[in-house]
Amino acid sequence: MSEILNANPTIRSAADLPSRRREPSKKTKSQRPFGLLSSAIPESAYTPDPFNPSSSSEGESSEDENEVEPIDEQEIYDLIASIQDPEHPLTLGSLSVVNLPDISLTPTLPPSSSSSSSLSNPSTTTTKNMPVMTTVTVLVTPTITHCSLATVIGLGVRVRLEQALPPRFRVDVRIKEGTHSTAEQVNRQLGDKERVAAALENGTLMGVLRKMLEGC
Repeated sequence: MSEILNANPTIRSAADLPSRRREPSKKTKSQRPFGLLSSAIPESAYTPDPFNPSSSSEGESSEDENEVEPIDEQEIYDLIASIQDPEHPLTLGSLSVVNLPDISLTPTLPPSSSSSSSLSNPSTTTTKNMPVMTTVTVLVTPTITHCSLATVIGLGVRVRLEQALPPRFRVDVRIKEGTHSTAEQVNRQLGDKERVAAALENGTLMGVLRKMLEGC
């Protein structure tokens, strides 16, 4: 970047960041991402989905393989906190661009089921063993209200979650209300699937996003 927009951002130490990292899972075969990124990034860049039962070892029982591993707000935070800021050599977590209280999971039952008990836990399954669809909402807080990289940061968060989460999760990334002067415009861009897909075809932008995700 030729000009630094915020030369003195507030930085949180790693010890202050909420974390509950998973134990590394056994790698089997590479798995391509779901959604908009399925053709944007080479297959070799991806590791097996740690949340997908199909990634488990062959020796495990079929009953264990059919279980859907629960995912909560802390898991989502752990996935995106390590994303590199496009301007500073710091992570979005350390800059408080992404924060645990600004992440929410909203369950949506499949049409074939109306079980109210599943709604209390976004990561449970229905009685017919169909996974509950869940919308992951992340509110992004730019470091300054006139940050011109807000859209890029939002795309980086969306790309990361599209890569890592199973297809039962839908991703909704927005700028937090009152934190950016053009939040409404940026949110329209981030919520428009066609505009996001077109943006991901831009080679320069994809280069920036890949660099942001190198540490994830």
